[in-house]
Formats: sequence, C-alpha cells, structure tokens
Amino acid sequence: MSSSTSPTPPHSEHADQSSEAGSVVGAALAPPAFSPLYQQIKALILHSLQQSEWLPGDVIPSEFELAARFKVSQGTVRKAIDELAADHLLVRKQGKGTFVATHTEHQVQYRFLRLKPDLGTIQSEGPAQRNIVFCKKVRATAEVAALLGMRTSDALIQVRRVLSFAGIPTICEDLWLPAGPFKGLSVEHLSEHHGAMYSLFETEFGVRMVRASERIKAVLPDEQAAQLLQVAPSIPLLSVERIAFTYNDTPMELRRGLYLTDTHHYQNDLN
Repeated sequence: MSSSTSPTPPHSEHADQSSEAGSVVGAALAPPAFSPLYQQIKALILHSLQQSEWLPGDVIPSEFELAARFKVSQGTVRKAIDELAADHLLVRKQGKGTFVATHTEHQVQYRFLRLKPDLGTIQSEGPAQRNIVFCKKVRATAEVAALLGMRTSDALIQVRRVLSFAGIPTICEDLWLPAGPFKGLSVEHLSEHHGAMYSLFETEFGVRMVRASERIKAVLPDEQAAQLLQVAPSIPLLSVERIAFTYNDTPMELRRGLYLTDTHHYQNDLN
C-alpha cells in the first residue's frame, strides 16, 4: 500500500485499549475517531480490498506480516480479520492462510440464492437450468435510479432470465445493472457461464457483490411472468427484491424475482 494513496497506519498499540484512539483512516473510509483499534485495522484491510491490492481468491498476508505492516499486535489483526470473515469478505482455510472470499468457490456460489426444495419432494436437484430471455441496454426509470443511487435516464443493462429446477420453471428474474461497470455483458456471456452469476461479475467485470438487502412479499404474476413460469395468473408467487452491494456499500444490482413455491421454500438462517 503506497503512502500516497493509502490511509496512515496506527501509531500506537495503546489505542486498542482506549475509546479515545485517534482515527487513522481517511474521512472516506473512516470509522469514528473513537473506534477501537481493531476496527481501524479492519478499515485499512477493507481499503486494500477496495483498491484491488488483493483480488478475490488471493491469499492475504499473514497476521504476523499485517501486524508488522500496521505496527499493531497480532491479536488486533486477528480480531479485525475475524470480523471480515464473519462478513464473508475473507475466508480462513486451516493450514493454508486467509483468502479473499470469491463467488467462484462451490460452497459460496449460491450464497444469495435461498430457495430450497421441500423435504419429501426433490432431494437432489443439481444446479439450476438457466434460460436468458434477454439482455439489453435501457434507461433508468426514476424508481430504479433511486434504488441504485443513479440519475434518471442513466444507462442500465437489464437482464431477464428463468431458472428451472429438475426441468420445472421456478424463478423468473429481472436484473438492472449500471452499464459502465458491466460494459459488454451479453446473452452469450450469460448463457456460456456455468457458475453463479455473481462469479461471472467477479471474474469478467471485476465487480464483487459483498452483501445484499432483500424485501419479500406474496404477489400475483403478470401475464408474461405467468407464461414464463407456466402457471396460471391466479397462482400466488413469492416476490423477492434484492439490492446487491459491492465494497464501500455501493449498490451495483437491483434484482426482482418471482419464485414458484409449490415444491420449494425460502430459507434464511438467522444468527
């Protein structure tokens, strides 16, 4: 991390024990001036992730190396890393080190897909089969622009797709993405990629989704969604609206999905 672009590391370990510790990060990153030292170290590590010093899948320096770099104790670094791991930004691998989390790993590919088969129905579905209905450039409506922090009429890419499980259309989704970071995204890109969509965004466009906010309610489908899901318009569906964020809480995707739940349920584990 060069001194010209990176926040200054802490000057004293004593700040770890005091709520009066001075802030060591720039105002844009800033935990408050009274934040514990491990929170300041967490912000410094997060800054390195935001600046792509370590890319998804990379191993980060050891706790010993980071402690020397920031002039703090290993315990302080460990606590910062523990929080980043709890936020799914880093992944500890026993005997190998700590890695930047990535959507390309099998165990986290579908971290944001919460639809599960009911017990007693389909026990092993395998990956969803995907049908890309369209991928096109559109202009942001006032509603979508507000949710993505954009200006009305900014360029967006809209994607519509249908996910099927065991051959049964189950999810109809619309996605809106800012056109700039996803320049070149096409039906071919989406059709040829066999992993999770977020792994494609990460590997091909350098955009990593790190968290999401969702709203859920029951709705009736419009005529086109009913046709795509092969259900009657009178069948209630679960509407899931998601805003996904990259680093620094920057919204990068609005996704609206309609879920058929006659043989599935939406499962969320709460800690």
